[in-house]
Order: sequence, then structure tokens, then C-alpha cells
Amino acid sequence: MHRKVLSLLLLLLPLGLTAPAQEIVAPDYSQHILTPKAPETPRINGPKVYGARPGHEFRYRIPATGVRPMTFSAEGLPRGLKLDKQTGIITGKARKRGTYVVTLRAENALGRDERPFRVIIGDRIALTPPLGWNSWNCWGIQIDQDKALRSARTMVEKGLADYGWTYVNIDDGWQGVRGGKWNAIQTNRKFPDMQALVDGIHALGLKAGIYSGPWQSTYASHIGSSCDNLDGTYWWIEQGIVDSNWRLDRTKVGKEEIRTFGEYSFAANDARQWAEWGFDYLKYDWNINDRWWLEDMRKALDATGRDIVYSISNSSRVALGPVLAANAECWRTTNDIRDTWESMSSIGFDGQDQWAPYRSPGHWPDADMLVLGKVGWGRKYHWTQLTPDEQFTHITLWSILSSPMLLGCDMDMLDDFTLSLLCNNEVLDVNQDPLGYQGTCFARTDSTAVYVKPLEDGSLAVAYFNLGGEPCKMGVTPRKLGLIGDQTVRDLWRQQDVATLRDKMKWEVEVAPHGTCFFRLSPGISGEKLKGYYRRTEEM
Repeated sequence: MHRKVLSLLLLLLPLGLTAPAQEIVAPDYSQHILTPKAPETPRINGPKVYGARPGHEFRYRIPATGVRPMTFSAEGLPRGLKLDKQTGIITGKARKRGTYVVTLRAENALGRDERPFRVIIGDRIALTPPLGWNSWNCWGIQIDQDKALRSARTMVEKGLADYGWTYVNIDDGWQGVRGGKWNAIQTNRKFPDMQALVDGIHALGLKAGIYSGPWQSTYASHIGSSCDNLDGTYWWIEQGIVDSNWRLDRTKVGKEEIRTFGEYSFAANDARQWAEWGFDYLKYDWNINDRWWLEDMRKALDATGRDIVYSISNSSRVALGPVLAANAECWRTTNDIRDTWESMSSIGFDGQDQWAPYRSPGHWPDADMLVLGKVGWGRKYHWTQLTPDEQFTHITLWSILSSPMLLGCDMDMLDDFTLSLLCNNEVLDVNQDPLGYQGTCFARTDSTAVYVKPLEDGSLAVAYFNLGGEPCKMGVTPRKLGLIGDQTVRDLWRQQDVATLRDKMKWEVEVAPHGTCFFRLSPGISGEKLKGYYRRTEEM
């Protein structure tokens, strides 16, 4: 009997399926939850602005919390767009350029909510940092069609889509050989029907992402978007040095032998195939990023007539900043993140400020994926090693930096604490603010850092970070931040007002080791006319 079971498992492994993963138990972090539960009445969340190109397919799911059933309406939509009132999904094609001021409404048996929303039909997409999920940090090359579709369904079932989490991105591991009408990369056996997968994601109002790179092979040793042969054949495949999913057998050939730029680019072929399947996001991965191959794929994506977010990976250098900003919607500023304080904090606090000049709506330096929940990179699965305080720091820092935020966990194991980190509308509003400014370091010591970010309504997001191993008191006065008049201090994690400050009044809070406190000071920049002598010298 045991021999028969083993034989069955060995047959399943080439299909991309694995033996039962080691049992992982989510720790009970419920006592650390700060985010209040969403009200049962409707509340519209998510970005306040959305961009699409003229005549291109438009898809937007109105993010709203509250008891279902719920009905939706949208006043002022551009011509060519329509709303499904039951699902809140807006689709269609808007052909006329312009900025459209739309009023979104949501209603259930307990009440209603409305929110202004700008739709900009123009040349830019991704007007706020992308929010979503990527398969790599958990599944690695073990990703398959079922895991991807389950992750999309969980994004809706667990309520993440009600806060604006949108993208469901397949990373390395889907590729087979070239073929089809475009002689483009086709899928391996783990993805028997890529079209059905994308259609399933779209039916949920979400968006689908895919992965490739300009080398002849990807990092995981599947074929990439260039080749030395004009017909798109690869010598290691011709010689059969691959497994049943067309991945290089690394016991026979070293991976560095195929991580080379091919003589011929197949970017146009691959982009046509991705557009035909309906993909909305491309992660294009190589190092060192260079101008020629970056622009090559940009031209290929533009030629498809589809809005596809172009995300460059990895470890981009700041000297390439102008080229990246001219060609990509997102680009990775770092090497791969790991679920440790050392990795997360060094990526987040060291080297991000240099990218501030290049960050704006439609252009997002990317501090890499989130390392929350169950991770493992397809090898040894485990719960994130970040403590609860370190996880608060992770989300707070990525939010104030205006970094894209892509989950990398097993979506089936989302626990209440992790959901509370991801479903705080006020924290996400800082990340999704339409101005698109990057929060930058205002003050720094060896063990503390203060970051500030101006917001569209004139208010100011302020984050205190304790980088040390002991609790510490932190604070800053409104005057030093350039704020005049009474300022209401709102704790964004707890979603409550906690103080009123003025001028030189210093209000301090205790910050836990490796922890954070995240506030919004409003009204922030005042438009009030000052009269008389206003230079105050007294402490208040």
C-alpha cells in the first residue's frame, strides 16, 4: 500500500503538484490587532483616481465594505463604460481623453455611502501603486493554475478586494515552449488553460499578471523572451535537458550557461500572446537592468493595444531612473526580500530616499513584495519570522513610501491579524494618495527614524519608527513640520483621534522595539490668511 501511494506521488510531481506540504499553524496574534472592524453599513474604499488609455479595455471593481447584498451606482462615467450594479464592476472602453469626475455610490439594507472618484483617460495607467498578490514568496516554481485561481477567489472571499487589492500575478514557473500563432511562450502542464484562468480572475473584477525576462532563460530556468535561434528553439530543450515542465535540469547544465541575452528578441511575440490571453500586468525580471531590453519590451507592450502594467525587476540602479520613469510603471529597487528584520528594514530604510525624484502617478519604485503570513519560496514553508511589531513597521513603511504592495503568502491561510494589517482603509489611503509623493526621512538617529508624506487634501502622514531593541519615546512639533494652527492627530492603525497640537507643542508616544506609530495630522497646510505678528516664541 505504501509503495502504491509513493508511486502515485511520483507521478503527480512532474505535473507541478507536490506531496502534502508540511503543516503550518498560524500563530495567535489576535491580541496585537489594532484595526477596527469595518462597519456593516457601506463604506467605499480604495484609490480616488484611476487611469486608462483611450480605446483600451477598462476594468475596475469598486472596493466597498459592508453587509451584502449591496447595490452600486456611478454618476458621471465616461461614455463607453458601464457598471454592473450588483457586482460593482465597471467595464468597457472609453475613447475620449479627459478627466471625468465620477460619484461612486454603494447601498445596502443598513445605509449608503458615496465617494468622489476621478477617471483619467489619457497616456498613464497605474495612477496609484498597484496592490495585489504574487505567487513567488510562497509557492516559487510550484505555482499552478489551481493555486492562482484559488488565490484570486480568496482575495474576494476574505475581503481584500473590498479595500482595493486587485492584481493576481503568476511569477516564474508557468512557461513551456514556444508555439501558437505568435510563436510565443506557451504554458507547461501546470497551466492547462491559461485563457480560462485569466477569464476567471477577470470575472471577479480582479486583474491578472504574468512573468518573463529578456534573457534566454528566467531565474528559475524556464525560457525567456529572447533566443539565439530565429525560430525560437532553445538548445537545452532540443537536447532534452529539461523536466516534464520544460525547466532546465540543473544537475546537467549550470543555470549561468543559459542566463544570456539571445541574439533575437521575442518580446513582440510574447506581448501579443499575453494581450490575447488578457493579462494586465507584466513582471520583467533580470539584472543588471539596461536601457535597450527595457525599451524593447515597452514598445512590444504598447503595440498590443492593451493596458499592461510594466514592472521591471530587479535591483534597479538610480542612474537608470530617468529611463525607468519614461518606460515603466513599476521597478524593483532592491534584491529579493526575505522574512527577517534585517532584510525588510535594510530594504525599507536604506536607499529608498534616492528614488523620490522619480516617483509620481504612473511611476512607482518598488521595495519588493510583502513577507507576511505563510511563505517559503516553494521550498521550506513557514510562518513569517517578522514579529507583530515588525509587521506593523513593514506595512507602515511600504505605505508611506508609496511602494507597490504585493502579497507573497499562501492566501488560503490568511489569519485575522494579517488581514487586519492589509484591510485598514486609512493606512491604505496613505499609500494610495493621488498626489503620489514618496514619504521621505525627516529625522534619523541610529535607533529611530521619522518619515513624512504630504497628502492631497493638505494633511500630513507622519510615521515614527523604532529601529532599536528597547522601547523609546518619539515626537515632533507641528512647527518643525511647517504646520500652523491647531492640528488633529489621528492614529491611523487604531483609526481614532488622539491629540490636538499647535505650533511648538510636542506630543510624544512610546514606540515598541522594531515597531511603529502612524499618524495623520490635519488639516495640515492651512490656507488661512495670517494677520499681525505670528512668530510665536513661547512653548504651548
